Amino acid sequence: MRTAAFRANVRKLIILAALALLAAAAYLTVEVNPEYFSYAMSLRVPKLIVMLIAAFAIGGASLVFQSIINNTIVTPCLLGMNSLYTLIHTAVVFLAGSGSILAVNANLSFAVDLVIMGVSATVIYGYLFKKTNYNVLYVLLIGTVLTSFFSSIQSTLTRVMDPNEYDTLLSTLVASFSNVNSEIILFSLAVLAVLIFVLRKDLALLDVLTLGKAQAINLGVDYDRSVRRLLLGVTLAIAVATAVVGPISFMGLIIANLSRQLLKTYRHSQLILGSIFFGMIILVAGQLVVEHVYHYAIPISVFITVGGGIYFLYLLLTRRRV
Repeated sequence: MRTAAFRANVRKLIILAALALLAAAAYLTVEVNPEYFSYAMSLRVPKLIVMLIAAFAIGGASLVFQSIINNTIVTPCLLGMNSLYTLIHTAVVFLAGSGSILAVNANLSFAVDLVIMGVSATVIYGYLFKKTNYNVLYVLLIGTVLTSFFSSIQSTLTRVMDPNEYDTLLSTLVASFSNVNSEIILFSLAVLAVLIFVLRKDLALLDVLTLGKAQAINLGVDYDRSVRRLLLGVTLAIAVATAVVGPISFMGLIIANLSRQLLKTYRHSQLILGSIFFGMIILVAGQLVVEHVYHYAIPISVFITVGGGIYFLYLLLTRRRV
């Protein structure tokens, strides 16, 4: 039987969905000259689709990741997953060259990045989490070290890279919705659809996994297997978001915690939807402001990074325990 709290959360989710639709409609129609409507849509629709893909991937992955770690202040970006993706992408271009088929063919480049990212992240993070017994302090410390480590290697590769190849690479490493990678939209949607289908049973177990390893095992859940599969899904989702728009630090932290604070429930079906809707609202409305108020002078990633950093400090200071 559905409780009053459940029905209240459904109403909140409907409001969030309506706000996301309103933001999308505003983004498509604000300051559009009717004479050039088709041309404007050819530019804005791909951007909107990319923003929705990024919000879906980051929102879902961040909340699932928090549940795996059983802590609400840890997100994939804090553990260096964005840095790992940029390192892998840079290494592929550095070794194969910007003129190779791996760099020229956007879909093939994306597929190679996804495979390497999925394997390496699952091995690295799966092993480290298991060795530290998912201790949050150790996880954060390791994440800080790995972020610096991956960024240092990536920076070294770009310094010794041919300047022309670096110019080609740079546009894919900076988060921007003004220069979206629309060539891989269909591929990204296909990857996310496959992830949802393959992980549907593990996602349904999230409510149980948050009870802890011992409790989950007692309830008949293969805890280690589910965590490995979900971690791989999180890794690939973050890779998709980073590939289409570039790394966006703290985005997942903001929307996942806003969803938890608004809905106040343990049901991940509602929390994940809330996180996704918050992501859509922030990205689409934020890009609307960037384009029509600041006239592209300040990218949206700057606002998200600054706001996310402040929000992260707020969460740290207001938590009673870590």
